Amino acid sequence: MSGRTVEQQAMLPPLTIETLVNGGAGLARHQGRVVFIPHTAVGDRVRARLLRQKKNYLEAELVEVLAAGEQRCAPLCPVAGECGGCQWQHLSYSAQLAWKEKLFHDTLIHQCGATADVLAPIIPSPRQWHYRSRVQVKCYNSAAGFIVGFYRPRSRYVVAIHHCPIMDPALNELLVLLQRGIAGTEHAGFIPQLDLAVDDRGKTSVVVHYIGESPTTLVALLHSLELNGDILVQYRTKKNLALLQGDGIMQIHVDDPRISLEYATGSFAQINLAQNRSLVDRVLNMVPWQRTDRVLELYCGMGNFSLPIARRVAHLVGVEESQTAIAMAQRNAAHNRCHNTEFYPLSAEAALQRNDLQRCYDTLVVDPPRTGAYAVIKELADRGIRNLVYISCDAQTLARDLKPLRQYGYRIVKSQPLDMFPQTYHCESITFLQRHTSCGV
Repeated sequence: MSGRTVEQQAMLPPLTIETLVNGGAGLARHQGRVVFIPHTAVGDRVRARLLRQKKNYLEAELVEVLAAGEQRCAPLCPVAGECGGCQWQHLSYSAQLAWKEKLFHDTLIHQCGATADVLAPIIPSPRQWHYRSRVQVKCYNSAAGFIVGFYRPRSRYVVAIHHCPIMDPALNELLVLLQRGIAGTEHAGFIPQLDLAVDDRGKTSVVVHYIGESPTTLVALLHSLELNGDILVQYRTKKNLALLQGDGIMQIHVDDPRISLEYATGSFAQINLAQNRSLVDRVLNMVPWQRTDRVLELYCGMGNFSLPIARRVAHLVGVEESQTAIAMAQRNAAHNRCHNTEFYPLSAEAALQRNDLQRCYDTLVVDPPRTGAYAVIKELADRGIRNLVYISCDAQTLARDLKPLRQYGYRIVKSQPLDMFPQTYHCESITFLQRHTSCGV
């Protein structure tokens, strides 16, 4: 059947889910091969449709739950399982935490040789619902009206939503106003995306992506909606970003005494603000910072970890490819009187080649994107920096990057998973490693 259209329509016989795997799917077995079926729970007896056949496994989609496992619960959202935003709403929150912890621990034990004593229990999110402070909403104009929502998994089909239970209430309210205001206008077919955010002060912002001929009349429309907060229009490319209303500055709070960090509207900040504070606190408490320490931080952003760490050490050098983020990090350092910092708008690779950054550091902090930091791992290891803190949002890329570090003499001292993303399979983590040799640079 390989390569034929009918393969995608083949119904499998009833299957029982045995376990969950990295990526969030349930695992069943059929004719000697494993079958991965998303949106299932352990113990579920299901009917599934075959989508793809690989050499050693099958991929299928859930059609019907014939008998529910003990961990299954009713999703709060009516489009859970269809929308690509949440994968685990059908699991109780206690089950989500247990599986995230197990999958994270198993990954580091099996792939990195970690021992159970260095793996900490997962830290739950303070909020299971309405925690998301940043979101990209997809849009589509059709005969049915101006649709807002999220892509169906592995497609560009927009699943319509009326209320998202993981979005902050202020963003749900903002989305309603935008949808009503745009629907039926000449601009509805030229807005593919809305970027919404809310900060620690409750201030909201929206970046309207526009691909029409001219945004002039769109600007008038957006002003007429009388929205609070920042309004920006991104006209065709990221370089054409115009601020229509507000100051273009969002703010989050970390550490104690409190540090206020500003970032440009539309730029990166963690999506779970309360759990971000827990994340920063754990980084501060996990590492034995010394007042004489020199710290190098790669992928530093606008200073989320940089400034709290700088309070506790002699000097910190932060590196980030985004010039906008670096400008905000410098501004945040000045506002919070962290004068023992330097920030450079460079990629991690470029920073490691700079002669003026070839210094001896006591601690290295990396917080890379989901793709990880594999491209610079060998160079980092060659530096001989004793302490390394790796903040990760993907256990698989984390494990991939830790493997060569072990070969260079690093050992895991502690690894802490945190639930930054309730109702999904994603897991944030902090891993603290130490090297037996001292810096030789």
